[in-house]
Amino acid sequence: MTEALDRDTLELARVAVLAAEEKQGQDTVVLDVGEVLAITRLFVVTSAGNPRLLRTIASEVAEKVRESTGRSPLHREGQGDDQWVLLDYGDVVVHIFAEEARRFYEIERLYRDVPVVSVA
Repeated sequence: MTEALDRDTLELARVAVLAAEEKQGQDTVVLDVGEVLAITRLFVVTSAGNPRLLRTIASEVAEKVRESTGRSPLHREGQGDDQWVLLDYGDVVVHIFAEEARRFYEIERLYRDVPVVSVA
């Protein structure tokens, strides 16, 4: 049985989802990867229609999470890349993919056996 998610983790994921969707993030999903990955609890995965939008979503997520929770990413990858940005908050990792890159990496298929979390 999965360990219950704490409120801070769920709140960070909720803020990330809302920020991504506010800036036109598409097909946003939250995956509970805690049972299969020891390094984090939740993945927030979203898509951007173009490179500029990808950067905009990443900036908006980082800003809204900082405003709401006081947290900044522990690690950030892919910022110079036009295909993918990762924001690592420890318990929550936000993946922002260009649509083509998301189809290529199929992250939801890789983690198809983990629960999808509703943060509404």
